[in-house]
Amino acid sequence: MTLQHARDEISKLDCDIISLIAKRTKLAEEVIKEKRMEDREINDELQSQIVLNRATENAIEAGLDVGEIKKIFEILIRINIEKQKELMGGGNLP
Repeated sequence: MTLQHARDEISKLDCDIISLIAKRTKLAEEVIKEKRMEDREINDELQSQIVLNRATENAIEAGLDVGEIKKIFEILIRINIEKQKELMGGGNLP
């Protein structure tokens, strides 16, 4: 594999990652509907911990840096919380 080919593959994966983040964030709409029906808070610390634990386990299995993967998932959680706040009429996302 050439350097340029590897870079092209990384570029495609970057697009896939963005697409998956958008899909994950879109699910915030479904989550907030359920939270409204159940009169639950937007920020669910227990669920956040479940997500971080799952990410940690997957990172270990994949041989990735657990600390860095945890940071990525903390960001993803914040993105979803902000999206849910936006859907409720607040938040910082466009």
